[in-house]
Amino acid sequence: MIITNFTPFPVLQTESLVLRKLTAVDAPEIFLLRSDKRVNTFLDRPILADIEGAHQFITKIENFIATKESLYWAITLKGNETLIGTICIWNIEKQKAQAEIGYELLPDFQGKGFMNEAIGKVIEFAFEEMKLSVITALTKTENQSSVNVLLKNNFQLDSGYEFVSKEDAEELDVYYLLSSASCTGHSSI
Repeated sequence: MIITNFTPFPVLQTESLVLRKLTAVDAPEIFLLRSDKRVNTFLDRPILADIEGAHQFITKIENFIATKESLYWAITLKGNETLIGTICIWNIEKQKAQAEIGYELLPDFQGKGFMNEAIGKVIEFAFEEMKLSVITALTKTENQSSVNVLLKNNFQLDSGYEFVSKEDAEELDVYYLLSSASCTGHSSI
């Protein structure tokens, strides 16, 4: 049985980063992330029009966390509380012990290894603390930066749509990562 009740909210740390709970203070950076055309190039979501949209988004995330539908971290540099990106575990399927990982960084922080650091820590948390068996990630083929992060973290392309149906994936590529506990007996390994 997977674990989705995390109170207090789990703060994660890496060598360079602190992954903490998203708060209303993060609204300006959330607005930047969700309105920047470079960040949103490969994402199919509405662009935020104003800071009020960022506040509404943060409230929505707080509700998802309270109802155990997702975990959503603000990524910050150690010693600096300013959000530089986000990473989440969502689309949790308790029966399958499976969830999706999603992530984004402000352009000034891309290409510096921060997301690789953050995703590694969240994967560790998802398998060890949440007891997930499978983590999926959906991305566009053209989003080579995202694909590279996934491959560096041992994700594999799910070309047979074993973990996410082709209909649910729509036009996105599906990648997956199995926990070491679930690797035995898996046909793709």
